Amino acid sequence: MSLPAELPRLIATDLDGTLLRDDKTVSPRTVAALAAAEAAGVEVIFVTGRPARWMDVVSAHVHGHGLAICGNGAAVVDLHRGGAFVETRPLRPENAMDIAAAVRAAAPGAVFAVERTTGFHHEPDYPSLEFEPAFQVAPVERLLADEGDDHAASPVLKLLAFHPALDPDAFLALARTVTGGHGEVTRSSPTALLEISAPGVSKASTLARRCARHGIAPGEVVAFGDMPNDLDMLGWAGTAYAMANAHPAVLAATARRTASNEEDGVARVIEGLLAEHGATVS
Repeated sequence: MSLPAELPRLIATDLDGTLLRDDKTVSPRTVAALAAAEAAGVEVIFVTGRPARWMDVVSAHVHGHGLAICGNGAAVVDLHRGGAFVETRPLRPENAMDIAAAVRAAAPGAVFAVERTTGFHHEPDYPSLEFEPAFQVAPVERLLADEGDDHAASPVLKLLAFHPALDPDAFLALARTVTGGHGEVTRSSPTALLEISAPGVSKASTLARRCARHGIAPGEVVAFGDMPNDLDMLGWAGTAYAMANAHPAVLAATARRTASNEEDGVARVIEGLLAEHGATVS
């Protein structure tokens, strides 16, 4: 595990499979490391595919600015204000409709869900979440309609596509060939579940926009990730670490390694950075 020569101005970290343990908790060691980084003047920002309403697990560990990048870059939210939306980069419903039609034609059996700022909606055969019932269950054409209820007027942050039989990476490659530039396709789940954002929207592009506004260069950023939806961010940051448990594509593309999420890999790097520059983690 090599360390950059200078203390970074910003640490950008994914959550699931990266900062969080497998049980979706933040370990005491990681809590201490995040607080120590902020105390040393290093901004920490969470950059995740999660929606804002799933951020309670880390909301107590955002210091200072209180912001997080959610939905693979589709939203910036303020965790100090209960996940209030600060900025959105929505997917146009007509683009989402074109993508759904193309993916369904190329991969019969695909089913879809729509993530809006107001909540989650899915088709009847889409795997439901026990802890989060959908606001609306209907064909994707109905879910993407721009009339009929209050939810339809809210921005679409992501289109999700699930296939019950395809290999996850094969499904990702296939979808990328048929979307025709209508959206950015990635994945972070171990299943064949794709996450589709507006063209040009990714963790990297939204993080870059935020950094540019605050005069932070890529070389002043350290990033952590584990799945294909982290690749652009890891490639953009001046220093990037793949978790030991990362997807093979992430391991292949990222020179630096840290320990797994279960072994507090992010905290270990932060501790090393601070120690190199005379700070400590209490």
